[in-house]
Amino acid sequence: MKFVIFACLAALALAKPQFQNPHHYEILKDVREDNGDGNFNYEFETENDIYSKVVGRPGSKGQSNIEGTFRFILPDGTRADVRFVADEQGYRAESPLIPTPHPLPAHAIEQIAFAQSQQGRAAAGRGRPF
Repeated sequence: MKFVIFACLAALALAKPQFQNPHHYEILKDVREDNGDGNFNYEFETENDIYSKVVGRPGSKGQSNIEGTFRFILPDGTRADVRFVADEQGYRAESPLIPTPHPLPAHAIEQIAFAQSQQGRAAAGRGRPF
């Protein structure tokens, strides 16, 4: 009977999850403030350079308007910095790491301007657009 109990305890010890990243990072800063009226802010930082600072206030349509920044270290060692705003117009983030579309070539810009001028003429009743 003692052997069965010992075998069960040994199996339980071996079944314990093994974490791949056993690092524990110290929290350097954790400041939080909530006024209870929709205004809040917090700032958080760890020793491995994870950082976030956020300010929120009530929006005109009952939502929270939030502005803030956050950063973290990418696997290749570079630092990712992101600034963001979330409000009535949605979520907008800015960062050098966010891909941007290529600029339009000159001929495409000319075609867009021509189409807009034709639409303007048609709206003014000066002729057919095409």
